Parts: sequence; structure tokens; C-alpha cells
Amino acid sequence: MLVLGLETSCDETGVALYDSERGLLADALFSQVDLHRIYGGVVPELASRDHVKRMIPLIRQVMSEANVRSSDIDGIAYTAGPGLVGALLVGASCAQALAFGWNVPALGVHHMEGHLLAPMLEAQPPAFPFVALLVSGGHTQLVRVDGIGRYELLGESVDDAAGEAFDKTAKLLGLGYPGGPEIARLALQGTPGRFVFPRPMTDRPGLDFSFSGLKTFALNTWQKCQAAGDDGEATRSDIALAFQQAVVETLVIKCRRALKATGLKNLVIAGGVSANLSLRTSLEAMLQEAKGQVFYARPQFCTDNGAMIAYAGCQRLLAGQRPDGPGIGVQARWSMETLPAV
Repeated sequence: MLVLGLETSCDETGVALYDSERGLLADALFSQVDLHRIYGGVVPELASRDHVKRMIPLIRQVMSEANVRSSDIDGIAYTAGPGLVGALLVGASCAQALAFGWNVPALGVHHMEGHLLAPMLEAQPPAFPFVALLVSGGHTQLVRVDGIGRYELLGESVDDAAGEAFDKTAKLLGLGYPGGPEIARLALQGTPGRFVFPRPMTDRPGLDFSFSGLKTFALNTWQKCQAAGDDGEATRSDIALAFQQAVVETLVIKCRRALKATGLKNLVIAGGVSANLSLRTSLEAMLQEAKGQVFYARPQFCTDNGAMIAYAGCQRLLAGQRPDGPGIGVQARWSMETLPAV
């Protein structure tokens, strides 16, 4: 089965072609980072308009690269949520229009299920069951995964997601957008031990996260340094390092707890923050000690992309799932636990 995948949940337009027998045939991505950078964050209306501008050229590009005609495509998968409603509607309406014209099904895919399944695109994919850490700008969740559509939420952030905390902390330090890569870059130059940040919610049982207070701690530390006239690049680097260490160690502690609670040995990390090298290194060390294994997608498939949507949609279409009708429906919020198993 050959599936065209469309991703427009936020600020990246992703298109890909996935074949159930030959694997990923082509993928293309346009990032809106430069468009939103001057505003310090995503402007939803601008994001939607840019998706409209980029979608058809990217579809033509991947079809040309894969030497595929419209008559070869068996189905279309598009991100139906969660995400920015205006941006989601661009991908949904495009998918439904193409599906009508090509006489193929168009299936809405859960954005976070796409992230969760992205490591399946690698040469050595994880086997079910496993624990998944979904960590991005909008979500921080621990999920037990027994199969596609068989998800049990173990814990999640009660306020800011980890990626959101990275972006906000970067902004208060006067760094650019997106903040995660900027914090990681500065942290490489930081002095370990100069600042020690708290590891939120690790002093109590449970698997939920909270990063809002950590962001406030970073702000207070930065303001104290500014008041003392110590607001140079070295101090920024030291704060960035302390902040990143606190986030990473918190995530590692919670992952260790989740694996122990479930009795599982394999961990998948997915979402934009999973590209953070410090997080990957720390989780690999923890899993090696626990005699387990950690899986993640290649860096270009950690952030939003069409390949993960094409793959997830293909698995559901292969299992016989079909859309309820031709209507265009998207969801800004959508629990993965409500998805049907395949």
C-alpha cells in the first residue's frame, strides 16, 4: 500500500510517501522557523497561510522524487490533531480534496501517535511492548505501548511541556527561537556545578511532570545575576547548562520509574526534544545499566514531519480502518487513549 502523508499541525509543512513493502520513498519538509523567529514564537495565522503556500509544491516534489503518479497512491494520511486548528485545517482540506479527486481514502492521524511510531522507520525498530517518552514543545508524556492504538497514559506534564520550557527559558535569557537548540548550544560552554536547579516532582511518587517552576527558577537566577552585573555570555551558558541538566535528569528519573512500574526493558523517546544529545546520552546510560535498550528516530524525524504521518496512516489503512466520511474534521486537543487498536 502506497500512502501520501501530510503534516501541518504547527510550523512545519511535511509531505512524504510511504510504501508498506518498499518503505519510505520520499519526504520533504519546509520549516517556518525563519518566519516566526522575529516574533519569538509561532503566529498561528501566519503558520496557516504558509502551509497553504507550501503544500502543493511539496506534494509535487515528493511525487516527482519517487516517480509516483496519482493513480499509484492508495490512500492519504493527514494530521487531524492535536495542533493549531487553522494549520490542521490546511492539511485536512487538502487531503480530502485530493482523496475525492483520486478516489482514495483520506484518514486523519493523531500527531503524537505519528511521533511515537517514528522510530519504526529506522533499520532496527522497537518491538512491542515498550514505554514511550513523548517530549516536544506541546507535550511531555509517558505512555505504555502494547501495540498500535493500545496506549496507556502513565504520566504527563501538569503545566509547561519540556520543549515549551526550553523555548521560554531561552527567551528570558535573550536567546533566539526555537529555544531548545539555543539552550543546548550554550550548555556546551557552561561550567558544571556553578548553578544547581531543582528536579521538579522527583521527590514524590508518581510519573507526572512539572516544568513551569523550573522556568521561574531560571528567571530568578538570571535576574539576580543581572542585578549583580554578571550577565555576560559565560553566565548565560552556565544557566543554560544547569537548566538542561535539570530537565534531562528529571526526564531520566521518571523514565526509570516508568520502566520499573511496568516491568518493561525497552524505551522509545520521540518528539522534538528527543533530538537533544544530552537527553539521548543520559537515557542510553540509564538503559544500559538497567540492561534495556532505548530507541529513537533519526534527527530529521524527531521534529514534525510527513514521514511519521504517512507511516502511521499506512498501518491503520492496512488494518482496515477507514474514515467515517468525506467531512473535514480536526481536533486541537485529542487523547491518544481514545484511538482504536489495530
